Amino acid sequence: MLKRVAAVGLALVCALLVPRYGLAQTPDGKAAAPSSGQEKVLHAFLSTGETGLDPAVASDIASLSLLENLFDPMLRYDYLARPVQLQPNTLTAMPQVTDQGLTYTFHLRQDVYFTPDAALQGQRRQVTAQDYVYSLKRLYDPVLKSPWLFLLDGKLAGDAALKQQFSYEREIAGLQALDRFTLRIRLNAPDPNFLFYLATPATAVVAREVMQAYGAQAGNHPVGTGPFVLGQWKHSDRITLLANRQFRPVSFQGRRVPLLDRVEVRIVEEYQSRVLGFLNGEFDFLEQLPESMKDMVLTNDAQPTLQAALAARGIVLSPFPVLQTYYMWMNMEDPLIGGYSKDRLALRRAIAMSYNSAEDVALLKKGLAVAAQSPLPPNVRGYDPAYRSPVPYDPALAQALLDRYGYRKGADGFRMQPDGKPLTLVMHSEASTVGRLRDELWRKNLNAIGLRVVFKSDKKTEIIKASRLGSVMMFETNWVADFPDGDNFYQLLYGANRGRANYARFNLPAYNQRYEESRLLGDTPRRTALYRDLADIVHAYTPWVLLTHPVSADLQQPWLKHYQRHPVELTNWRYLDIVRPD
Repeated sequence: MLKRVAAVGLALVCALLVPRYGLAQTPDGKAAAPSSGQEKVLHAFLSTGETGLDPAVASDIASLSLLENLFDPMLRYDYLARPVQLQPNTLTAMPQVTDQGLTYTFHLRQDVYFTPDAALQGQRRQVTAQDYVYSLKRLYDPVLKSPWLFLLDGKLAGDAALKQQFSYEREIAGLQALDRFTLRIRLNAPDPNFLFYLATPATAVVAREVMQAYGAQAGNHPVGTGPFVLGQWKHSDRITLLANRQFRPVSFQGRRVPLLDRVEVRIVEEYQSRVLGFLNGEFDFLEQLPESMKDMVLTNDAQPTLQAALAARGIVLSPFPVLQTYYMWMNMEDPLIGGYSKDRLALRRAIAMSYNSAEDVALLKKGLAVAAQSPLPPNVRGYDPAYRSPVPYDPALAQALLDRYGYRKGADGFRMQPDGKPLTLVMHSEASTVGRLRDELWRKNLNAIGLRVVFKSDKKTEIIKASRLGSVMMFETNWVADFPDGDNFYQLLYGANRGRANYARFNLPAYNQRYEESRLLGDTPRRTALYRDLADIVHAYTPWVLLTHPVSADLQQPWLKHYQRHPVELTNWRYLDIVRPD
């Protein structure tokens, strides 16, 4: 991993010595012919290491980005359509919806195949409706502890039987293969977002033979049906995806996808290494220019533009409003900071009022963000532009609140618990330059109201694992929309999702009841009112401190063609092309 400018330069020299012509190797050792005389290779990076490539288990951005290219859900998003629009992926057409939104019938294409693998006797195997039945049941498997169970939990007719005594052989009315290529799903109640779930990597099809052959190691042996197959893989370092030249006929602008021969992916956690790598031509695009490095690339105008030298090189700047919310969550089951008593509410509320959003946006985000008023970012369904947070930045009020509820200062100027015991907050943070800058912002904010805080740095993947076990007190993270609806954000605080996406382990009946009603509604005035209630509850009990919604400054090299950021899907690699000047 690059750490210095010199290292970047050396890596660039080395890269130029590597031949970019020849034949790629497929997983079975056979050569895959390039699509043209010059092999087309996309050079990309992921900002964190992947945890594993099992669709039912993986939930980190890096793993999901890879899964999008290796596996196939039944639906996917039209790459160019705005507002976003679903389209058939492994289906012959969009599903038939009957029984007033309770029954969905899906007809599968008959040219979808799993790529060859030893678990499949080295052969391609045709995908059937029963494969999707098996794949969706995996979300219920208690052994897997899938973080994606919330997509289907309680929604499929008869799925309570799967939770009472799980078995892949147990049939339920809500999930049936009617014949080899026809799947029927029945819901307990209409769900306006249901089809969005079937476009997520979590609902992609997997082969039962592969899952059984590799067991707990299935995430290290991805065998999918997507446009790419896994080539070389050095965990949390480098991943090579090779074009699946037996991928079913899918066209983009008159050409069969994927347009590339290979995708070379590196894990680059340091912001500086990403930007310098892009500027040296090592990466073909850069999404979400790090705020701390904005001055290297953009002007300081009210509406920043590319610096003249970079524009002269043909580099393209594309601002993009990301469907993303940054927040700092607090563990509601933690013995120090959790709970629903007034003194704990006061402590969390004071922490929220210590956060200086204006300073964060101006100094750390360099203007490439807006302050979050609710959990919903702009441009998702259900977002209310008129809603404003009732929790201000007010250190003086935060101090008064702590005083009132017995958090008195000791001789050292730091506050104690109401019972006189020491009070030290422990916040996990990412071991990176930006992570350290975030630590200093929080240290300054919290110390200003008399709260002592210490930081535990680790890789984000490790922090997430610990968070699911309930062993993290506080952590600043973010959520990117899996589908463009407010439900995808408000489910993060639903009590039934504790230990999964609900890292704060928030569980309040008033919230749960309103959320359960809201998820049955479309984008209606009643749901808007419920969402206002949910936002008010979040501010009242403060399991989260809402931070920002980023505005991404995306950059692309002049030789990269067809690049367009999608609001929901994480990657667009299957549509990209590399056209270098002669």
